[in-house]
Amino acid sequence: MSEIQDLNSYFARLSETIIRLPLEIINDVAETICRAYDDERMIFLFGNGGSAALASHMACDLGKGTVNRSGKRVHVLALTDNVPLMTAWANDSRYDDIFAEQLSNFVGAKDVAFAISGSGNSPNVLRALNVARKAGATTIGLTGFEGGKMGELCDQCIIIPSDNMQIVEDLHLSVAHALFTAVRTRIFRGIEAAAAAAND
Repeated sequence: MSEIQDLNSYFARLSETIIRLPLEIINDVAETICRAYDDERMIFLFGNGGSAALASHMACDLGKGTVNRSGKRVHVLALTDNVPLMTAWANDSRYDDIFAEQLSNFVGAKDVAFAISGSGNSPNVLRALNVARKAGATTIGLTGFEGGKMGELCDQCIIIPSDNMQIVEDLHLSVAHALFTAVRTRIFRGIEAAAAAAND
């Protein structure tokens, strides 16, 4: 019986956190991603551990799930996916550089650097955000707890209001799917509106 109570307690905390999500900030981030699509700017995603898996997942959703008949694509790349390059930088330099050095090759003004970190304090994530800011890119954070040091480096920061890492990671995935759904809907709505205007 106690096991069921543990489950109920977890899901109760998850439900309580969902209703406190910062929806306005999440909507603002969706708009930023849409602007990057409109302007054909790059979106770079990165994080460690579960956040690395989510970076890859988001890149897959945004890159493939938004393909449409206009031929225009979301330019998105997960810096977590090049394992040889990450391990080369970790081995020859230091682990803190694995994302920053990749960004240094590619990031430009008005690109988007999207950092994911449960605590908001991962040194390699913070270093990459600093590189992005110096390049004039828009910086976005997805984090939890109190936002950590990442909040100070982000133009927009979605903070999951929880101090439980599992709930933070659960809702990071939910936010990622909500962003993808909103972005895809707005892209397709714009295409339909353009097609209708052309037929008038």
